Amino acid sequence: MLIGDWVLLTLAGLVVVPLLVLAVEAFASLLPTPKSNVDSNRPRCAVLVPAHDEESGIATTIRGVRDQVVAGDRIVIVADNCTDDTAAAALAAGVEVIERTDVERRGKGFALEFGLQILAADPPAVVVVVDADCELGPGALDALVRQAAATNCPAQGVYLIGTGREADPRRRLSAFAVLVKNEIRPLGLHRLGLPCLLTGTGMAFPWDVLRKANLGTGNIVEDMKLGADLALAGHAPRLCPEAMLVGAAAPDRRSAIRQRTRWEHGHVHTLITQAPRLVFAGVTRLRPSLVGLGLEVGVPPLSLLFATWTVVLAGCLAWWLWAGGSWVPAGVLCAALLVTGAALSLAWVKFGRRMLPFRTLLASPMYVMWKVPIYLKLLGSREKAWVRTERSSVARL
Repeated sequence: MLIGDWVLLTLAGLVVVPLLVLAVEAFASLLPTPKSNVDSNRPRCAVLVPAHDEESGIATTIRGVRDQVVAGDRIVIVADNCTDDTAAAALAAGVEVIERTDVERRGKGFALEFGLQILAADPPAVVVVVDADCELGPGALDALVRQAAATNCPAQGVYLIGTGREADPRRRLSAFAVLVKNEIRPLGLHRLGLPCLLTGTGMAFPWDVLRKANLGTGNIVEDMKLGADLALAGHAPRLCPEAMLVGAAAPDRRSAIRQRTRWEHGHVHTLITQAPRLVFAGVTRLRPSLVGLGLEVGVPPLSLLFATWTVVLAGCLAWWLWAGGSWVPAGVLCAALLVTGAALSLAWVKFGRRMLPFRTLLASPMYVMWKVPIYLKLLGSREKAWVRTERSSVARL
């Protein structure tokens, strides 16, 4: 083989590995769900709600949480750098409110750290983090608290955004992409006995685990970084399939682009910094779960993955057809896509068919093209600061 063949085969391998990880997770999500062996007493918990300018919706979130707490539980709202009446609205809803003002240290991580400092005077057994724009599904709080207490590891609920009933096909595809990332893939990992990533809300932590974590960072995807840190410390997050949550989607195209830019730039940065760290630790410590989590972190955002596949395939085909190189790199890429496509198609049939009709699924290439400018910004102006996304109404579970 020529040197160019080896170069292209290496590039193809960098694309094929995350594709096959995605395929394995999607196929595994189709397996029967193992019976939960969680059988613990329901300990006292504190529900921590970080809120920045959430005056209009905070009361709805509080009502949903209050419906699920029991005697002895606490609900603490952290009104963080608010410029509206979030604190007053939360107080009017009858819960505990603490206010934080520090314009130099902005973001959910700092808000959570501040909340833990308040809770430390009377620490609960479990801390549950719920975003201010989320709705808890029936029994979600109880399931999260019991699992975290029984396993002494973080428990992550299934967090979905949007319903797939939106008029804009791009928003429906976005809702399906979140379903793949936050339900299908974590379910696959769960059924393989592997840990999952944290997704930012619907997270329950044993007190002794969370108080040792480094929360006060400006990381724009602090949940992914926190999950990696806890896994390396021996407390890898585990999915809690019984706990469902739904959050508010961005209300318009501009807000959606800002939201996706923050998420996906942060995701790529975390991929680069954390995936090698987890895989290396898993190999050297002989801990397959860390290797599995590292491979999960190493899967780029789906649109970026398929866009990269297209570019690399074009290069491989050009090398084969016009430079006399090997067909193997192009063949490997095509085979990997066929396997991954089959896995995602089966997962769509089981989980996403009601959310996303087949005719809308055919518009996926246009959805990828819509996000190309987001990825081009990675080259020169990567999003580094947390920015609040405007809200639409929360979809009902």
